[in-house]
Amino acid sequence: MQADSPTEQFTSPILKALPDPDVPAQVCPRRTRIQLDFVLLAIEALDLYASELMLMSLEELQLQDVIENRVDFWQSRNTNPLRRSHQRDSLSLDKAKALVAVGCHIARRQTAQVRQLLNVQRQLAEKQLTPDHSVPLANYLERFRRHFRSRMNPNRTAIAAYKDNDRLDELALSLLEQVLFCTGTAGMERFWSSLFDGEVA
Repeated sequence: MQADSPTEQFTSPILKALPDPDVPAQVCPRRTRIQLDFVLLAIEALDLYASELMLMSLEELQLQDVIENRVDFWQSRNTNPLRRSHQRDSLSLDKAKALVAVGCHIARRQTAQVRQLLNVQRQLAEKQLTPDHSVPLANYLERFRRHFRSRMNPNRTAIAAYKDNDRLDELALSLLEQVLFCTGTAGMERFWSSLFDGEVA
């Protein structure tokens, strides 16, 4: 009698496309978890429905075996140690890859919007005008400030540094540049590698 062959586990092509960095215990370092969550926060500030779209993208990108549901998605986001609802669990490389994939997937849909906001910001800066002279840019910054302050722990020193609106706006604009970084050809691979700059042994 022939023995049953073992079931081969499906691995998303996206997970295979992103290399495993040489990090301790093969889990994401602190800076990686913070930076990944912040970029996703910027994507959410660009689109009110971005969180739902990211959850829907898990199925579209065949990543539900990695992040199974809404609870798993938010628990993974909450491994950012600066969040109010911080989870002490580690963030596996596969889950981080899934978050990167869905983030870049949504960011690509926002490419034109991101380019427009950054162009407006540069034009305002050249004229020495503040971002609130552009309604779309002011709306993005306001939503980012609201998301950031509702989700991040103000008692953490790193968050207290952003108590001032101007400092927080600088962070939001720098993250906008990183969202654009995710949208181009090989953007996902570049973003993934950037998360481990200085972290790889």
